[in-house]
Amino acid sequence: MRVDLFDFDLPPENIALRPASPRDSARMLVVEGASGLSDRFVSDLPGLLRAGDCLVFNDTRVIPAQLEGRRGEARIGATLHKREGLRQWRAFVRNAKRVRIGDRIDFGADVFAVAVDRGEDGSILLDFAGEEPVELLLERAGTMPLPPYIAGKRPADARDRDDYQTMFAKEKGAVAAPTAALHFTPGLMAALAEAGIASETLTLHVGAGTFLPVKAEDTDDHRMHAEWGRIDAATADRLNAVRARGGRVVAVGTTSLRLIESAAGDDGLIRPFDGDTAIFITPGYRFRGIDGLMTNFHLPKSTLFMLVSALMGRERMQAAYAHAIAAGYRFYSYGDSSLLLPG
Repeated sequence: MRVDLFDFDLPPENIALRPASPRDSARMLVVEGASGLSDRFVSDLPGLLRAGDCLVFNDTRVIPAQLEGRRGEARIGATLHKREGLRQWRAFVRNAKRVRIGDRIDFGADVFAVAVDRGEDGSILLDFAGEEPVELLLERAGTMPLPPYIAGKRPADARDRDDYQTMFAKEKGAVAAPTAALHFTPGLMAALAEAGIASETLTLHVGAGTFLPVKAEDTDDHRMHAEWGRIDAATADRLNAVRARGGRVVAVGTTSLRLIESAAGDDGLIRPFDGDTAIFITPGYRFRGIDGLMTNFHLPKSTLFMLVSALMGRERMQAAYAHAIAAGYRFYSYGDSSLLLPG
């Protein structure tokens, strides 16, 4: 399909630079079936789902993966993308033309890395010096990797260390937050449990590739970046049991959805999964493992807007986004939410 079919105009004032406070006070646009559309709040979620449904969260933890350094006199910026070894991370590098293979980059705070390989996508594989875990090095030298549409308007600060982390964050390795889950609080989780709505977690380490624009003119020509994920056997069994009992599996975030769909077979059963996924979901895709999605509002012409269009229909999502923009919903990572239930 043509990528420009997924374009829309978003006024800059609709882009959120800080999250709602409290988190579950964010607005939520409910898109249900062929025509249902209603303006609600995230705190309304227990009354919008049914007893027996299950929300699936991503428990990845964002690491401070944004680094600023020097190679000689050249200033180098690096956003880590994906771990490829004990001490090696692939990174998208600003001023990459000034970096040659074999160059040593000083990121300050006694953190150094050598450029060892250049990928087809323009990324550079960095090999970090020393014996300390790379995560400890990043705690010293790194900052939270805010999305470019926020970082271009303000620098990351101390608040972002908490704001850009979900309450489920446990497994270190993501360089972007699974932002749909940013809206959840302990109080909301207690209300969901009281309403008979279950919850499960899986792990998908979100990479910086999620922010890269689609440069191809046709979706068939776009190449997704791989991300590592895991669903253990016990979790897969419990999710299958939810659907067997007539409940719905509702992914919280596109990261949870993509991993579940990577693990689901044509028979609709979710199986254990441990490895990389580069699944690219566009209209025409047949969903196998999920029955709904809670997600924030996405960028024009992005792979994630294509995903929600595959779930609900492209024209339907264009209309829903037009409503959200006109109604003043806040967009992107720190913005408001939507609940998509195909029916």
